[in-house]
Amino acid sequence: MNDLSKPRDLKSWIADHLDPLHDGEPVAGLRRRSDYDLAPGGWSAQPDQTLTPASVLIGLVEREAGYTVLLTRRSDTLRRHTGQVALPGGRQDPGETPWETALREAEEEIALERRFVSLAGLSTPYQTGTGYLVTPVVGFVAPGFELNPNPDEVADIFETPFGFLMDPGNYEEHERELPNGERRRFYAMTHQERFIWGATAGILRALYDRLYGAALA
Repeated sequence: MNDLSKPRDLKSWIADHLDPLHDGEPVAGLRRRSDYDLAPGGWSAQPDQTLTPASVLIGLVEREAGYTVLLTRRSDTLRRHTGQVALPGGRQDPGETPWETALREAEEEIALERRFVSLAGLSTPYQTGTGYLVTPVVGFVAPGFELNPNPDEVADIFETPFGFLMDPGNYEEHERELPNGERRRFYAMTHQERFIWGATAGILRALYDRLYGAALA
């Protein structure tokens, strides 16, 4: 595994392992990850859904000690995924590219100005059990920005070391029963009392697999 404590040695290497920016539909089939990855048969065994395009920003902040990743805790007043840890992002508006969505949502949710973000490429598309097909957009975030959470959407903003998120030993498999009685297995990890799980953990785990060569399911 590369030395994640040295961002200058990682920047081009990370970008080389990502898909180039494109405005087409996310690649399907073997290049997709999902909330169903840990279920028998994977996502392909689930009923067909009409998926809503969405994007998230995996913002790699260039800190002296190494990269960190911008994460949020969702507002306690939201109707869905209340209080969960999330990457900045949301539904793709008509006519937007995935990266335009990710940058717009980051501005709206945490006031991250896009002039601080240098886009690197796209990670593996991720299908959620709630019917979204999420394109993760990876960008390098230069220091000097100021963040301000939108209280309607975000309760807190924090950074988690990239090295921690790229260590497979930090991922656990958990199981939870949904309100409809379905049981769902998912990736989860805890860093400084922050519980990162579900789609967010799945998207980050897929980035680890892409960067470090694990076979995509």
